[in-house]
Amino acid sequence: MPEIGKQIAALPMRWKKDGSFEVLMVTSRETRRWIMPKGWTMDGKKPWHAAEIEALEEAGAVGYIGTEVIGTYTYKKRLSDGSVLKCEVDVYPMVVDHLKRNWKERRQRKRRWFSPKSAAKRVNEKKLAKLLKSLAKKPSRQPVIRQFLEAS
Repeated sequence: MPEIGKQIAALPMRWKKDGSFEVLMVTSRETRRWIMPKGWTMDGKKPWHAAEIEALEEAGAVGYIGTEVIGTYTYKKRLSDGSVLKCEVDVYPMVVDHLKRNWKERRQRKRRWFSPKSAAKRVNEKKLAKLLKSLAKKPSRQPVIRQFLEAS
């Protein structure tokens, strides 16, 4: 078992008609905390594609995923044997086109749109909260988000 686990996450986002920006969060299965859709890297899949699959399975989110990491954070994951593994998570931006009414983990999780500031208050990981807060003011001016929007 590696000392640090590598995971990927999607940061599903949308702009509402009034111009406000929101991020989609889901609850974790065990602790019911608000988190981003995330999981382990997948053999044979690019990391951003794996993040896109996690967004679909955990949140029912369908859209366009970026190929550039917009941030990284770490957290401690409790494994099934009770041990704890430090995980490093690469975050990929995803513009949500629509949400499915029926998705794989709909009975195990809740999903909800939040302002970036509101989402930042609900997460335990300091670096993730900092990333979310950085999106609170003019998210489309963030260099990685702007490049992603121009390419999509």
